[in-house]
Amino acid sequence: MSYFKSCKVLWGASALLFFGGVAALSAKPGDTIYQRGFLSIEEAHKSLELPDGYSLELVLSDPHIEEPVACAFDGNGVLYVVEMRTYMQTADATGEQEPRSRISRHEDTDGDGVYDKHSVFIDNLLLPRAVLPLDDRVMVHVTNTLDLWNYRDTDGDGVADEKVKIYDGGRRGGNMEHQPSGLIWSLDNWIYITYENRRYRFTNGKLEMERIPRGGGQWGLTQDDWGRLYYSTAGGENPAFFFQQPPVYGMLDLPGQTGRDFRRVFPIAEIPDVQGGRGRVGSNGGLNNMTGCAGQGVFRGDRLPEDIRGDLIIPEPVGRLIRRASVNRTEAKTVLTNAYPGSEFIRTRDANFRPLWAETAPDGRMLLVDMHRGIIQQGNWTRPGSYLRGVIDKWGLDKNVGKGRIYRLVHRDFKPGPQPRMLDEKTVELVKHLSHPNGWWRDTAKKLIVLREDRSSVIPALKDLALRGKTELGRANALWTLEGIGAIDADTVASALGNNSIMVKVQALRVGEPLIGEGDQKVVSSILQLGELSGSPNAEVATQV
Repeated sequence: MSYFKSCKVLWGASALLFFGGVAALSAKPGDTIYQRGFLSIEEAHKSLELPDGYSLELVLSDPHIEEPVACAFDGNGVLYVVEMRTYMQTADATGEQEPRSRISRHEDTDGDGVYDKHSVFIDNLLLPRAVLPLDDRVMVHVTNTLDLWNYRDTDGDGVADEKVKIYDGGRRGGNMEHQPSGLIWSLDNWIYITYENRRYRFTNGKLEMERIPRGGGQWGLTQDDWGRLYYSTAGGENPAFFFQQPPVYGMLDLPGQTGRDFRRVFPIAEIPDVQGGRGRVGSNGGLNNMTGCAGQGVFRGDRLPEDIRGDLIIPEPVGRLIRRASVNRTEAKTVLTNAYPGSEFIRTRDANFRPLWAETAPDGRMLLVDMHRGIIQQGNWTRPGSYLRGVIDKWGLDKNVGKGRIYRLVHRDFKPGPQPRMLDEKTVELVKHLSHPNGWWRDTAKKLIVLREDRSSVIPALKDLALRGKTELGRANALWTLEGIGAIDADTVASALGNNSIMVKVQALRVGEPLIGEGDQKVVSSILQLGELSGSPNAEVATQV
């Protein structure tokens, strides 16, 4: 418990709430903390436990959002929230398949960190699963189909009035928990999803699909700074896998890639509402093993302590906790360990704390989406007579619906970064953001350049950055931006292969693969001259080759 320290509730001038604290154990159904209903915002803070220096800042809650499950930002920092408003409104999932869900839009109009302008961007959806802001368009995926749609607000009222199908994938059946999520625009300019062995890419304004060796994962998908994806599966009780290499090369897991007992969890909520039955209930009456892991996010911002940058934040809604996994890569192998052995990064006794999504924010911090409800499992696991249904009935969890909260993870030693205005910037102005210390800015700038029609105007600036940029992440992102606009060439790849950064060389090998396949002599010769392949070969370069 030495990692943690109690914090007070702070009311700031911006009317935001900060949370932190430690609560006593030993609770029973009917105790105040486990009442049949919801704790107030003020009461809920008393049960939250975070490491010293960290706190949670409440930035959105009902009635502005209900049943939130995911979120994403556009280039100006506008927040789009996926709301599954029909999910498990009763223990029998009554009305779940009715198209009454939505994607809401939230804007901070004066840059003070408070979302003060709210609108329903898209209404009457069937359980939306993913949202990806593009430029002034927003890509959306909903349940029971592989179709993808773009929505646009053409008159500036915050409500989408244009809808265009951009990919005809057809109907997709199966339990709604076991369908794709994600829509992650990755470093390689492909858009990835979970479950399906497919990825998408914009080519000359058209979205195209390509098969990859294998699909995987369940709810949530994230990437690190070098384009390695992190999948998770609640059904398989696996909080992280397939993160050793980009999935286009095949899904790879290595022995020892997670620390000992990595899947063991340490909740302070003592509610045994686990779909795995009594075998998944620990000695304190709560969850004993990862079983609902979802919505994981690599923290890639620049306004939290340096030691959390690159770590994997894993929401575990069944345990009412959030795991922080330290990410260490040595000799081309990534290993995850619990950053707080014997404890968790964030945990609470609040029965309705149901974290489902972690998203690096434009301001350099991280948003955490809390669906904030009683039942988290879908109806197939809550049928009458089941173990889980008995717990739900005993604790009255089925009554707790129609709420939602989004928190901002902050640290007392760091101030927020500036609000972006990328949608208003000229294409050439976006190039500088490819070197930004916050990965969200790099990703968004690259995406916008690739999508814009005047992208050719930035080729000289991109080539200069790729070869002479001050940071290796800036050089790498410039290479991939050139690849995304079809402007990568042998001279640039060959020069990048001579870069003093190992990871830039690795990215040069990746973007140069079509040239290698064509037998381009300049590129092939540069590869053969790589010192990292002779003598004492570098594991990253050798693995990529």
